[in-house]
Amino acid sequence: MEPTPEPSEEIGLAGIVAIVGRTNVGKSTLVNHLLGEKVSIVSDTVQTTRNLIRAILTEPRGQIVFLDTPGVHKAQGEMGKNLNKAARSAVQGVDAILLVLDGSTKPVLEDEGWFRRIAREEVPCIIAVNKNDRTPDRTADYRQLWQEIKEEKESSNELVWTSVSALNGDGMADLLSTLFEGIPPGPALFPDDILTDYPRKLNIADVIREKLFHRLHQELPHAVAVWVEDIDEQEKKWTVDATIYVERHSQKGIVIGEKGRVLKVVRLEAERELYEMYGVRFKVILWVKVEKNWRTNFWMLKKFGYA
Repeated sequence: MEPTPEPSEEIGLAGIVAIVGRTNVGKSTLVNHLLGEKVSIVSDTVQTTRNLIRAILTEPRGQIVFLDTPGVHKAQGEMGKNLNKAARSAVQGVDAILLVLDGSTKPVLEDEGWFRRIAREEVPCIIAVNKNDRTPDRTADYRQLWQEIKEEKESSNELVWTSVSALNGDGMADLLSTLFEGIPPGPALFPDDILTDYPRKLNIADVIREKLFHRLHQELPHAVAVWVEDIDEQEKKWTVDATIYVERHSQKGIVIGEKGRVLKVVRLEAERELYEMYGVRFKVILWVKVEKNWRTNFWMLKKFGYA
């Protein structure tokens, strides 16, 4: 077995950046674009990112470790509260905060909450007003809201504002330069060939869950969880044994689909994407299990990493 490479001792810029914001503002798309690789699942569904993912960008200027957090939303149930708590605590101990806003919509309560939070932070805070490829442009509304909160809180924090489109890449190079300006000098925190330290089982489960979201749309995405039971890593093919959890028997039929079509498509799409990610063929075996009210079961939430 080859030894694990050590982080580079060469001094460049190195720091941890927490990416925060409300749901559906494009945080995961932004992370994926900055890295040029897919490390966070992307969907139009609220609560797509349920775990805190560390994505690692290493380039000649240095290394940035991104914490891609769950989006803050109006919490419903124990899982929603836990996700909000994880997102808010992610800004502790970081070198910079990147707040992502949806520039095509007016500010809402969750945006105001993040402004109030960063008003008392001492680390550099960068604002990425995302979706600048859409109209109308509500940037002025966000700037006014920040000014009001800054005066109310008597904050000396000066935000750095950028305008981007995570979807088509507009403004992303300038954003990355701004982020490097906000982190301190120091040696790399991870080896330069690592893209993420996200556990493999969780990553594979996320890929399967994303394919389910794309097929089911708004039918029952929050009631679905995926747990990878086992990965058999053979030289030419990896076999993944995974269980899809739902809360009611009626949901089980929706996930399986008529004559098993939904499950078959999800399996094939997951196998295709996992091959692209890992460079090895996959066989994904999916089971569907009913676990009544799993979203309110502490031990199930802990198992999935949501508690």
